[in-house]
Amino acid sequence: MITLEKIQERIAEAIKESGMTQTAIARELKISQQSVSHYVKGDKLPALDTLANLCRLLDVDANYILCQDGALF
Repeated sequence: MITLEKIQERIAEAIKESGMTQTAIARELKISQQSVSHYVKGDKLPALDTLANLCRLLDVDANYILCQDGALF
């Protein structure tokens, strides 16, 4: 089952594995560093457009983030 928690985990994992700082990600996406911090902590989900841009920036397939890759658990 796809859950918001699993999506949040995958977003946080992608950010951490990117090697980019939260500040650099925020600057590129034109959002606050606090927003990126919330994504890493799993406190909040990005808006759909921000998620799309984040996936592009981190070179991560949105299908993976959204648990559409067959590896749901």
